[in-house]
Amino acid sequence: MSVGAKRGIWIGVIILVVLGVVLGTRVVSNDDPMLQGAEKFDPATFGAENFSAVQEAVADRATDAETLAAAIAADPAAAASEYATASSGGPVYSVTFTGTVGEGTSGIYEVDVEGLPDDVLVRVQTGPAINGTELRDATGEITFGQFTNQIDYQNAAAALNEELKKAVLANIDTAALQGKTITVTGAFTLINPASWLVTPAEIEVS
Repeated sequence: MSVGAKRGIWIGVIILVVLGVVLGTRVVSNDDPMLQGAEKFDPATFGAENFSAVQEAVADRATDAETLAAAIAADPAAAASEYATASSGGPVYSVTFTGTVGEGTSGIYEVDVEGLPDDVLVRVQTGPAINGTELRDATGEITFGQFTNQIDYQNAAAALNEELKKAVLANIDTAALQGKTITVTGAFTLINPASWLVTPAEIEVS
């Protein structure tokens, strides 16, 4: 075979390869739904749409603090099984109580709750920073599988905390609670049975 013929064959092969690449290439725009994937998670919308339901569910599940403290002291595992929702951080209890507000630091107040043992410290966080995932986890109805990733799942907890600040805490002078009587319905993760840090879902000040 002559050199010219070989060269012609190679040129033909190259042309076929180039045509294959061109024909196999799909041009897509930034608006292509296949590129966008699932709808982007909006924490603010999630908080606004779900806070009321979470608030109601926490109230429905809430056990009075005296009953809860006695159950935890008697048998922590049985108490968790009966009253708590499991979470990665530990059992999350929904609780309700009335007490007198004591000293506070950074918006976290001690509350003297009648009927509780002296060795159980109850504190309530009132902002400006609301931390934790209790509102997200307390009902057991908001699960990781509902979200695309861990970041969205964490942002869902933060969004509920932000909505709490708008819907409940904004109506309360949280800087002047010491000495007041408050009724709280909220949730806490049991890490130390002698120390409860409650995230409120509802607060009444009298």
